[in-house]
Amino acid sequence: MNKEAMKQELTTTILPFWMKLKDEKHGGLYGRVAYDLTVMERAEKGGIAAARHLWAFSSSYRVLRQSEYLEMAHHMYRFIKEKCFDQDYGGIYWMLDYRGEVMDDRKHIYAQAFMIYGLSEYYRITQDKEALDLALDLYDLIEVKGFDNKNGAYKEEFTREWIEAPNEMLSENGVVANITMNTHIHILEAYTNLYKAAPSKELKVRLEYLLDRHVEKIYQEDHFLGVFFDKNWNSIIDLQSFGHDIEASWLIDETLKVLECDVPKYHEMVQDIAYNILNVAVNEDGSMQNERENGVVDDTRIWWVQAETMLGFYNAYEKTGDEAFKEAAENCWTFIMAHIKDPRPGGEWYWSLTKDNQPIKRDVAEPWKVSYHNTRSCLELIERMEKQ
Repeated sequence: MNKEAMKQELTTTILPFWMKLKDEKHGGLYGRVAYDLTVMERAEKGGIAAARHLWAFSSSYRVLRQSEYLEMAHHMYRFIKEKCFDQDYGGIYWMLDYRGEVMDDRKHIYAQAFMIYGLSEYYRITQDKEALDLALDLYDLIEVKGFDNKNGAYKEEFTREWIEAPNEMLSENGVVANITMNTHIHILEAYTNLYKAAPSKELKVRLEYLLDRHVEKIYQEDHFLGVFFDKNWNSIIDLQSFGHDIEASWLIDETLKVLECDVPKYHEMVQDIAYNILNVAVNEDGSMQNERENGVVDDTRIWWVQAETMLGFYNAYEKTGDEAFKEAAENCWTFIMAHIKDPRPGGEWYWSLTKDNQPIKRDVAEPWKVSYHNTRSCLELIERMEKQ
């Protein structure tokens, strides 16, 4: 695992795969690519997917300075500005059709957070005040509509008109959760990137509050993060999500770096999460297990979990100096290149593999599989290795 290998994978496999999906007629990217690599030009386009693509191309330009990534970022920004925003009630729609017409007009705080993430990154490379203003408007919307003063949690799902609704879109495993770890992690992620773009005292206070929620409410005594909670922050399922935990470890650490925060309990949480995942969830071949529910492990090898594992362990190595983390990151990269990477011409990364490392025949691009996780992992590692 080295900088040049990361750069080669990113610039010759990952980004070209997504760039070829550019929809010149209707905007954005084509929404699906079937397992057989057939591009489905009339597939739906997700609001979250658009935000993630905007982030990926903007960040790729910021790090690599190649003009084609800047043009793709401009392309995604135009689509988002024209199609993804609700001009009447505010916020980002959940789902659009292939033409950019609204299919599902519900609102989700998770989606608003990701659009902040994308817009703030776009602002970092363009200094386009309009993009920053849109991000700040979404920040205000989350704080006004999406924060519950009674329990100190961020809410989840709403109708188009911002009437709170059951959290169907971000609940899984047979439960409907009032509060999720996933939404809180990605609000933290979004606000941290917004702080990089436009630091303010108010935003710092909210980030500090989110750090407190993670350590006091989401982080558990067994060093896992709780996944789904009721409205009183009680965990409602025996579930450990290994990928989310290792991802959260480095995202939380990034916030600590940006804020120059030296509160010991936060740093201890980051380290303990990483050590816990290293000890309980890594397979002998270097891959990461998916999750554990009621003591039963799901050992599906999922693309995003592997991407976050590689980065999360490398971050833990930088933080602790423990060579075991570096070795685990390198082993995961080796596994990705041997098995997750799609060797077919024009392929990218498979969605997932069985525990025997056989590809599961799922669409290789769709609203939940976009250019975000593996692009970010490569970019982060390139930046970190350049500093060595």
